[in-house]
Amino acid sequence: MSSTLDATARPTPPAGRGRGRRPARGGRPTSRVASGNTLSAGSALGLGIALTWFSLLVLIPLTAIVVTASERGWSGYWRTITNEQTLAAVQLTVGQALLVTAVNIVMGTMIAWVLVRDRFWGKAILDVIIDIPFALPTIVTGLVLLGLFGPSSPIGLDWAYAPQAVFLALAFVTLPFIVRTVQPVLGELEKDVEEAAASLGASRGTIIRRIILPSLTPAIAAGAALSFARAIAEYGSLVLLSGNKPFSTEVVSVRVLTFIENGSTSSAAAIASLMLFVALVVIVLLDLIQRRVSRRG
Repeated sequence: MSSTLDATARPTPPAGRGRGRRPARGGRPTSRVASGNTLSAGSALGLGIALTWFSLLVLIPLTAIVVTASERGWSGYWRTITNEQTLAAVQLTVGQALLVTAVNIVMGTMIAWVLVRDRFWGKAILDVIIDIPFALPTIVTGLVLLGLFGPSSPIGLDWAYAPQAVFLALAFVTLPFIVRTVQPVLGELEKDVEEAAASLGASRGTIIRRIILPSLTPAIAAGAALSFARAIAEYGSLVLLSGNKPFSTEVVSVRVLTFIENGSTSSAAAIASLMLFVALVVIVLLDLIQRRVSRRG
């Protein structure tokens, strides 16, 4: 009887305590959740190598440009970037790059759609040709475009040494960017979702706006950023086609080279830093736009 009373008198431990946890040797229970901020030795080594390589290729050169641009002080910097010829080159380059990027957003997405969703003869050949601007040397690109749109144009379009020539050259070298960023994302989209939306009465425009476009917007924005960055830095394809005429067809890259050839490295760095700022602004704006479109979708 006493043993029974003793057993009933003992307090029972609360539910959940003492189960599934063993005390450690030091008397402290071990936690089941590992810290997510701890890097393994291999991850730490990889991170160190990546940051070092990134610093050597990007951070240190960019810092050197900013330092070189500031050698003559703020007055010299401002005088360089507000020079009439420099402003004309910047306006032409940025304006044509924005125009080409806008055209690429529409045409590149359409080409990617055709390559993914349509079936036709020669599709594989077209898919290979898209990458030619990547592989073709830019000086060869300028020669090809000069033969097609120059004074001896076989199609009767003499656009050489004019602002239109800048657009043609930039459009040629930037075409593949949006196509190649949108194409794999479009290929991964499930058609079942579109068919389900259509069966529920959604129009084709609604399906594109609410289902397809939000999924493609990050890829389009990434391709647009690459397209714009390549356009404002293009040089080789413009040397033969544009004529590099000041206040007319001279682009920023040619203006920078002119300063370097004249021994004014600080002036060249000042223009380079200005274009770096422009590129960062456009990239941030594209990122904000794609985030907003994705949320609304």
